[in-house]
Amino acid sequence: MKYVDEFRDPTMIARAFEEIRTLADPARHYRIMEVCGGHTHAIFRFGLKDLLPPNVELIHGPGCPVCVLPMGRIDDGLELAGDPHVIFTAFGDMMRVPGSQGSPLESKARGADVRIVYSPLDALKIAEANPDRQVVFFAIGFETTAPSTALTLLKARANRVRNFAVFCNHVTIIPAIRAILDSPDMRLDGFIGPGHVSTVIGCRPYEFIVRDYGCPIAVSGFEPLDILQSLVMVLRQLRDGIAKVENQYARVVPWEGNLAALRVLAEVFEVRAHFEWRGMGFISHSALRLRGEFAEWDAERTLPIRGVCVADPKAAQCGEVLKGVLKPHQCKLFGKECTPEQPIGALMVSPEGACAAHFKYRGAPQLVTLG
Repeated sequence: MKYVDEFRDPTMIARAFEEIRTLADPARHYRIMEVCGGHTHAIFRFGLKDLLPPNVELIHGPGCPVCVLPMGRIDDGLELAGDPHVIFTAFGDMMRVPGSQGSPLESKARGADVRIVYSPLDALKIAEANPDRQVVFFAIGFETTAPSTALTLLKARANRVRNFAVFCNHVTIIPAIRAILDSPDMRLDGFIGPGHVSTVIGCRPYEFIVRDYGCPIAVSGFEPLDILQSLVMVLRQLRDGIAKVENQYARVVPWEGNLAALRVLAEVFEVRAHFEWRGMGFISHSALRLRGEFAEWDAERTLPIRGVCVADPKAAQCGEVLKGVLKPHQCKLFGKECTPEQPIGALMVSPEGACAAHFKYRGAPQLVTLG
């Protein structure tokens, strides 16, 4: 299969591992963060970390949007879902995310009209088919999914669909990376840059990492060879004592980003002053909200949303895992009280969550073989 088989070739993978071993100075310990949850999933799925030299450590970053959503926002959404006049819609990976009063799936079991959609356009169609009901789309995701929400809002305005509203929880990746770099308990040597987000924002926004922090970064694809080649790029920069932004995923990611998507984002959204990230606290300018021109489709302006703040369960250590301070299995609840079937922390819910990926693939057969 084109663009898959060549990135799983055992001979090429073996060469990449050998180059990593050659580049990694045995007298040094490397801490390299993969930002994207898709990378985290691939690293566990293919068993890549188990084949790396012991002094090359991968840190799992905050690139899973479900995982960083604070419980208060879920509670706010579920309060809306409890209104019998409301049809509450969300992507499937939101259904089992726990708030303080349960998950959307549990609300559905209690009688709320909660529906899974595969696109915000599906939610808009539900609104058009149910003009006597208020339809709320629980929008979540980084810049990757925000353009589809923006295009849906433009269509809602064009079609004058008045019973449709968006509860906007879109976040942006750059402020989160800066918050991690500014964290006093964090030491990183480089980044594997997020592939999905970069298809929209491009590579230029990462230049501050190089300029202000002297850290190398390579934007990466999601196949085993993609990730290993990105590690080679980062380690080669570290060996040479330089730092720059490299684009390993150039077959998909344009350096300047998707200009059409960026234009529609700018038309519909503006940056919030601050937004709460689960486990990371409030981060300035790290999320999007609807512009005033779209106020009548903004659930936060038109519907009773309290904006509650809910503390995470004390025992769950999602914040430490999100910041790379702890490995998933080092959380006290991992695999005991907190499992994919009964998640307590959000990192155990989404397939891209570090804890869920670690739980699923622990002890699994090694999928990557060396030629």
